[in-house]
Amino acid sequence: MSEIIHTQLGYLVPSTEKPIYIASEGGSEAKLDISAQFTPHAVSIHDARDSDPAPTLDREGFILVDHGTAVEDFYDDAQIRNVYEQEAADLVRQTSGASRVVVFDNTRRSDATSIRGARNTREPSAVIHNDYTDDSARQRLRDILPVDEAEARLQQRFAIINVWRSIAGPVLTTPLALCDATSIDANDLVASERRAKERIGELQLVTHNPGHRWFWFSAMARDEAVLIKTFDSSLGGRARRSIHTAFTNPDAPADAAPRESIETRTLAFFD
Repeated sequence: MSEIIHTQLGYLVPSTEKPIYIASEGGSEAKLDISAQFTPHAVSIHDARDSDPAPTLDREGFILVDHGTAVEDFYDDAQIRNVYEQEAADLVRQTSGASRVVVFDNTRRSDATSIRGARNTREPSAVIHNDYTDDSARQRLRDILPVDEAEARLQQRFAIINVWRSIAGPVLTTPLALCDATSIDANDLVASERRAKERIGELQLVTHNPGHRWFWFSAMARDEAVLIKTFDSSLGGRARRSIHTAFTNPDAPADAAPRESIETRTLAFFD
């Protein structure tokens, strides 16, 4: 497998209209619906395993960690609820230095129609995006916490951090591309309406910037996890978000197994 992948990623075409992103539901035909235009741009995606120093949450906005799990079956909701959510919360707490971590969402994905149909999972998100705007991140906190606690927490630093991992074999076919937060300009990010079955929120889609530095972690295995910071309220120089996307790996073996993954979203609070 090459250390650098040369491919194309689809960037948002600027428009005067606010894009609308309609989140898919699980199943074999799961797919995104977006009222926007995208155009492909050539990019080089570097293997972050070779980076020295290695990426960090507060500099690039993402980090790879070794992380074993006691979960035997990631399609068992009871194991996710009773075992994995605590593992993920502990991992985010230890890695970020947060004083408290609350898990609030789990999403399983596969790039195989047959697996999505059998498991009712979603497709990989092949759109360059960041999960939250400043407004939607704060609203998400209010949605999850009791009113009094939410207002108190909004006065202190908090972050939203995703834990992403393979739930089967190594991820070869549609891995994640992650953009170094220090290469992102605020003008690259476009607030876009996100419509889901249960609520309407906002995310950020991304216009092209030739200065973006893209990375991936080759052949991610089940005992590894990537933490992705999708929001940080701190204005003190830390990475505040990390844009990312799934991409089709042109160097994947023809007989590579489909991707199966889970992303767990957490609120991380700092005293």
